[in-house]
Amino acid sequence: MDVFNGIVNAMLRLFFGAFSWAGANAALLSLTMLSMLAGVGMLWVFRKTSDQAAIRAVKRKVHAYLLEMRVYADDPGATWRAQNSLIKANLRYIGLALRPALLMVVPVGVLLIHMEGFYGRAPLEPGRSVVVTAVLGGGADGPAPQLVPPRGFQVSALPVRIPEQGEVSWRIVPERAASGELHFQIGGQRFTKKIEAGGGQRFIAERRVRSVWEAFWHPDEPRLPAGKIEWVEVAYPAASMAIFGMRINWLVWFVVVSMLAALVFRKRFGVTL
Repeated sequence: MDVFNGIVNAMLRLFFGAFSWAGANAALLSLTMLSMLAGVGMLWVFRKTSDQAAIRAVKRKVHAYLLEMRVYADDPGATWRAQNSLIKANLRYIGLALRPALLMVVPVGVLLIHMEGFYGRAPLEPGRSVVVTAVLGGGADGPAPQLVPPRGFQVSALPVRIPEQGEVSWRIVPERAASGELHFQIGGQRFTKKIEAGGGQRFIAERRVRSVWEAFWHPDEPRLPAGKIEWVEVAYPAASMAIFGMRINWLVWFVVVSMLAALVFRKRFGVTL
């Protein structure tokens, strides 16, 4: 899982970095281009995996039944039959579109999970405290992990423990814009967790986990080594994109742009949606 996550992350880093010339607009430009490419890619998959002839035929039937309902609006019997036929045709269309949709769920889902680290989180604000949480397997009994922050960060309070949930939390204050690694030690186990503060939008890893299953949902850093710690997380604020004078979530923009790209290029690809 670490190898797969590393490959996907490296490809996205290269893509994101290719727009560094745009400065403050790099995140928006890279997201827009990636959304367009995703829309075209989904269009290509739809064409390759769907029965285009059957889809065109069922869409013609839908149009015919709609016209029939309009022409025979004064005939209840004919309208009823047209409505029943229209429902069956729509169900047929859904069935034809379901196969390519299911084939796209996994790759698109993986892409979105990885994109969250680039577009969904904002770096910490200097001077504002943040909570760093570690979860210990088997509860929080025994000594708490020791935490040493990197330069530019300070631990502002003693760790707080929730034994029932196995949680240990620290309050960290970034003193300035900085990047580094939090160093943890518990027993003979040592590990690190990346932390980012200040600066523009960039890749930000929120949670580092130990299990393979959790690594699918939190792929931003290599998995923790075997030991007492199950995961450790920095509570970053959510990021948003400034678009047309509004601030919106990156996922909304991704959906809008990818759908528009699919609609614009559907004829060029000879695809009936």
